[in-house]
Amino acid sequence: MKVTVLQFPGTNCEYDTKYAFEKLGADVEIIWHEETTLPENTDLVVAPGGFSYGDYLRSGALAKFAPIMNAVKEYAANGGKVLGICNGFQILAESGLLPGALKRNDNLHFISKHHHLKVVNNDNVFLQELNIGDVVNIPVAHHDGNYFIDEDGLKELEKNGQILLQYCNKNGENQILNGSVEQIAGVCNKEKNVFGLMPHPERAMELLLGCDDGVKMLQGFLK
Repeated sequence: MKVTVLQFPGTNCEYDTKYAFEKLGADVEIIWHEETTLPENTDLVVAPGGFSYGDYLRSGALAKFAPIMNAVKEYAANGGKVLGICNGFQILAESGLLPGALKRNDNLHFISKHHHLKVVNNDNVFLQELNIGDVVNIPVAHHDGNYFIDEDGLKELEKNGQILLQYCNKNGENQILNGSVEQIAGVCNKEKNVFGLMPHPERAMELLLGCDDGVKMLQGFLK
């Protein structure tokens, strides 16, 4: 499997992401934001975490204008799989590839810790290795992770099974982390080939580092 990882000025999780997918057996290539085409035979594009363009204006607001994003949009429109993690999720939302928006955490503080997530929908390639209701423990690290969508948009997400993950406690009961609508931690597009989440599964690949719950999350893409 060929995974292409995007790199913007300020990205800082590209090598973590590369390591995670290589650990699962994928061939991974990192490409610079000024490229205008994706590598041939790309099976998955990942927009990783970090602070693209220093989060100037808004998180992800400038990255959406990067030359490579035209190729990513075309790739997604043709059914290609795209994953956005943290800042990558913000970039995909700003680019219109995912519904909703990410705004400042309701407590106005940067949040960095492990936090439990509940699987809401698994009828997609991303979470197919997990069951609905499964609880995983995944690191979060964000200042602008407060997911917002209006009431009509939320109804569409629920209707189409686009809500992927919710913040919860260890027992699977919804728990407020950053003020996200319905404690949403991750969503996908209606076609279920573009995915975004604020937590970092690529940082949860080894028990030695505290948790390997990210393995099953990312493994779905290799099926």
